Amino acid sequence: MDRMRSIFTLGFLIVGMAIPLLGQERPDALQLYRDGNYQRAAEVCLDELKETPRNMNSYVVLGWSLIKLGRYKDALEYGLKALEVSRYDVRVIQIVGEAYYYLGNNQEALKYLEEYTVIAPTGDLIGEVYYQMGEIFIRLGEYNRADLALSTAVFHNPRIALYWARLAYAREQAKDYRYAMEAYGKALQLNPNLSDALRGRQRLQGLMGQPENRP
Repeated sequence: MDRMRSIFTLGFLIVGMAIPLLGQERPDALQLYRDGNYQRAAEVCLDELKETPRNMNSYVVLGWSLIKLGRYKDALEYGLKALEVSRYDVRVIQIVGEAYYYLGNNQEALKYLEEYTVIAPTGDLIGEVYYQMGEIFIRLGEYNRADLALSTAVFHNPRIALYWARLAYAREQAKDYRYAMEAYGKALQLNPNLSDALRGRQRLQGLMGQPENRP
């Protein structure tokens, strides 16, 4: 009888321990991403994809997390896999374009970033997409196209000083000094300590024969 009681008690304890484990939910990958825990978010997404290989939300949060971790090749690999599942998911199109952007593949980056602007002209990341396009055009020495892309970026995100500074630089390289100075001034209104804008304004003041002034 004592042996039976012991076996019953042990079984009850094992079952009692298992029930809470079965009831535990997998961590929320999106919340982990929002909390800045990108490594753990990526791990959770990979576990989810093992169970549901066509889960686009898992692919998206995984891509975002890998970009934040600087793992651009991995972000591109999983992004391209995701596009095989859903070719026109704009979230993944943006991830692939951004991964190519950071990897320095300008033409492929432009292909996907421009596709994003066509499919989602008012998408959540439209300002950032135009900014990256502007940076690519600067790399390519196409300053008028950079001006157009960066002008669109500041239209959508007018409070980002960096965007204004890069717009100013594109205009400076195109020798459009007046409007470059205006853009540098806007950048410095938003961030008086932005070194690129300070140096750019100083260069233009020398070229235009203007006295130095404070923002």
